[in-house]
Amino acid sequence: MKNREAHAAPAFMIRLLPVVMCAFALAAAAFPPSHAQLKGEARPRRVHTSQTAATQQKTGAATSATPAQTPTPRPAATPQTNTGAPKLESQSPIKIEDKSGAQTGAPEQEVNDDDVVKIDINLVNLQVRVIDRNNRPVNDVRTEEFRVFENGVQQEVKFANTEEVPVSYGLVVDNSGSLRHQINQVIDAAKTIVESNKPGDETFVVRFVASDEIKIMQDFTADKQAVHDALDDMFVEGGQTAVVDAVYLSTEHAADHKKRNELDDKRRRALILVTDGEDRNSHYKVEQLFESLKERDVQIYVIGFVNELEKDGGFIAKSKREKATELLNRMAKETGGRAFYPTSLAELPGIAEEITKDLRTQYVLSYAPTVPARAGEFRQVRVAVADAPGRDKRIAITRAGYTARSGANPAPASAKKP
Repeated sequence: MKNREAHAAPAFMIRLLPVVMCAFALAAAAFPPSHAQLKGEARPRRVHTSQTAATQQKTGAATSATPAQTPTPRPAATPQTNTGAPKLESQSPIKIEDKSGAQTGAPEQEVNDDDVVKIDINLVNLQVRVIDRNNRPVNDVRTEEFRVFENGVQQEVKFANTEEVPVSYGLVVDNSGSLRHQINQVIDAAKTIVESNKPGDETFVVRFVASDEIKIMQDFTADKQAVHDALDDMFVEGGQTAVVDAVYLSTEHAADHKKRNELDDKRRRALILVTDGEDRNSHYKVEQLFESLKERDVQIYVIGFVNELEKDGGFIAKSKREKATELLNRMAKETGGRAFYPTSLAELPGIAEEITKDLRTQYVLSYAPTVPARAGEFRQVRVAVADAPGRDKRIAITRAGYTARSGANPAPASAKKP
């Protein structure tokens, strides 16, 4: 009897053994030992680098053979290079304010319930400046006196007015070493322009040197003091000046502002560029810039300090001054703006006043092309003013043309508000 019980006990243990082993395996899977525990070491504690340094400084403890684990520090931002397209970096939040100081986006236009809204998507708007032969503004041209030609074909002008429309413009200032002696006076002149802002006007400020140093110091705002503060924060530093990149990105920024509402597209957009005009190392090529300008209705006003550039060129190559002047003149001419070349800093206040006057004394002409343009097609534009008895010759200045947008529609669209 005893022998039978003795043999039964081991048999029972043998049957129980697989159950016990399974239980141990499940426990091991649920609670795996750490790498440190497998080595018989204490589990290290994650401590922020600065806290570890502070503790060591306080206790004077030496670093152990096995240092405490610390988070991998975040790498510093890598400076941008010309291997990729430059970006317009923002140093300030995008904040657009109306007269009441409230943040706002694109303005909305009130429409009565029974109104029919007609939007001619194919309508072309032109900002036109009219002067006499002495470069004095002319402000009394009638609608029927304007002549608009697109690709040499005269167009019917639907609207022409001199009503003051809001101006959205950028102050784009070269902060490279070449403007070291002019920067203070440039800032003062820019402030003079800002002080002329009227309700509805908005300004943004861009500081640029090289392609990786093109920054919005202040985005679109109606707050004059905020613009002044951004201008005061400018400083000169060395770098390979990227004039083309700065203009390319700034015109893109200005053109896209408040474009969401087609009914608000009579807003005037401009850049006031202050530079010596010498482009040393831009990512974008000059022709890429001018192709871009054809797509954007942004006038460029230039204050060019070119006099300190070398004026003597080689037998074939143009001098630095010639190349800079040619680039700046072309920017102004093809966008319907103006270029100023001060010979002394004393001229800056007068130039600021001229630019302000130009921005205020322009006509807005609107017409629908007789032959709608295809998306991506460039159309040349010319505006003239008919001669009138007893009147001096009047000269109209506007952009050289436009590139039709992808959303162009040859037929006006009508929509009734539900």
